[in-house]
Amino acid sequence: MVMFSKHFKSVATHIKKKFFSCGQFRLFTGQSKKRTYFTGGYASQAMSGRSKKTFRFSDYDCIGFDLDNTVARYKVGAMMEMEYEILAHYMVRKGYSEKHLLKPVEQDFLLKGLIVDNDNGNILKIADDGKILVATHGTKILSDEKIQEYYPNFHWEPTDLFAKDPLHTWNGPYSEKMRTLLDYFDVVASLVYARAVDSIDEEEGKPKTNYTIWPDLLEALQQMFHRDHFQQEKGIYFSKMKSNPDKYYYKNSDNLINWFKLLKENNKLLFLITGAYVDFAALTASTTLGPNWRDYFDIVVTYAKKPGFFTQGRDFIGVDGFKETGVISLEQLQIGGIYTHGNWDVLHKFLSIHSRNPNPKFVYIGDNLIQDIYTPSVYSHCDTVAVCEELQAEGLSGHDSKHPDTHFLKSSVWGSYFHHKNYSTNWYQILKDHSNFCFPSLEYISKFPLEYKHKCMF
Repeated sequence: MVMFSKHFKSVATHIKKKFFSCGQFRLFTGQSKKRTYFTGGYASQAMSGRSKKTFRFSDYDCIGFDLDNTVARYKVGAMMEMEYEILAHYMVRKGYSEKHLLKPVEQDFLLKGLIVDNDNGNILKIADDGKILVATHGTKILSDEKIQEYYPNFHWEPTDLFAKDPLHTWNGPYSEKMRTLLDYFDVVASLVYARAVDSIDEEEGKPKTNYTIWPDLLEALQQMFHRDHFQQEKGIYFSKMKSNPDKYYYKNSDNLINWFKLLKENNKLLFLITGAYVDFAALTASTTLGPNWRDYFDIVVTYAKKPGFFTQGRDFIGVDGFKETGVISLEQLQIGGIYTHGNWDVLHKFLSIHSRNPNPKFVYIGDNLIQDIYTPSVYSHCDTVAVCEELQAEGLSGHDSKHPDTHFLKSSVWGSYFHHKNYSTNWYQILKDHSNFCFPSLEYISKFPLEYKHKCMF
C-alpha cells in the first residue's frame, strides 16, 4: 500500500516496430534491440549491467514479496469504485461540485501511472525521456498544439527530471508540482482531480492559470488510508474492507499456496515487506493466504515506508499484537518475527546470517515500479521481479481469458500502459532497465517449476 507523501523514473528507448507472432509481442527499439513478451510475462536484462538471458526462482536463496497486489490480489474494479466514491464525497464536502464529482466512475479515463500537473490542472502520460505523449486539461483531451502551449516541445522540467530519476521528485519542491499515481490505491485520483478541474473551470468560465486542488485531494487520500483508522473503526475504506472482504480480495489458490510451501521445502528464505500497517496487513494476508499466512514467511516487515526502506536507515520496531513496542537491533531480530519500519541493510544482513548459502542471492517481487522495482534495483543492488496485471489486461501475456477487470486497466483515452505510437512509456523503460522478469500475477508463475527458465531476449 502507498503511504501518501509524494513521488518518481525511467531512462530512454523508442519503439520503432511492433508485431504479434506465436503468442509473443515484440517491440523493436531504435538500437535494433528486440524485446519479446513470452506467454505470461517477460524477463529483462537491465542496462545497469545485468546480462542474464533467463530467469528462474531456483537461482535465489532469499525471495522477498510485497503484499498488496503481489501476494494479495485485489478485485481492483470493485476497490477502485469504492475508493472513487470515498474521495469524491470528501471533495464535495470541501466545496467541489457534486455535478462533476458524483457522476459514475468513467472507467476509460483510468490508467495506472498517470502524472498530475498540480499547477496547470492537467493529467499527463509520458515517454521514457519525459516527453509528454498524451495530456488532458481536466477530463478534456488536449491537442498537440494545446500541449505545447503548456509544455514547449512537449517537455516539462519536472517530468524530465522524473524520467532521469523518479526519486528526485518524490520529496522537495518538485513534489509540490507533480504527483504520480503509481498503483491501484491511488489511480482513481486522476479522475477525481480531473473532474475537480472541470468544476472549477465551469464556475470560472475559463481555465485558471493556477490550481490548488491537489492539497485537498492529498488530504482525502491520507484520510482514507490513515493507519489509525483501522483500529479506531474510523473512516470508510477499512470498515468496508473488514466487513466485506470477499468483495475486494481474491483468495489465493491451493496451487499458489503450495508454491510457497515448495519454496520453503527448497530451503528458500522468504520475506515480506509491505507499506501497510500490521493490522491491515494481517487482514489482507489472512484473507488471501489463510489464517496460517505467517508460516510462509521467515520475517515480515510492515509499515516499511518504501521507497525509503531501501535508501534510509530507519530502525526496526517490535510489535506486540498491533501495537509497536521499541527499537529492535539486528541481534534481536528473529526468524518468524513481525516488525514495523526497518531498512534493507539490516534485513539483508539478518537473512544472510540465516541463509544456508554464505553468499546468498536476493530477489524482491512487487507491483509498484518505483517502490518495489526501481529503488531496490538502483539503491540495494537487489534483483527485482515486477507483477504487472496490465500485461494480461492488454493481452500481452498469452492468457486465454481476459483480465476480469480489463475495463479498469485498459484505456482508449490514454492508450497502452507500455507504449504510445512510436514511443515507449517511462513505465516500460523501468521494466526493461530494472526488473529481471515480469508477469501478471503470482497465480500465473506458480504454475511453473522453480527450475523453469523464463526466457529473456533483447
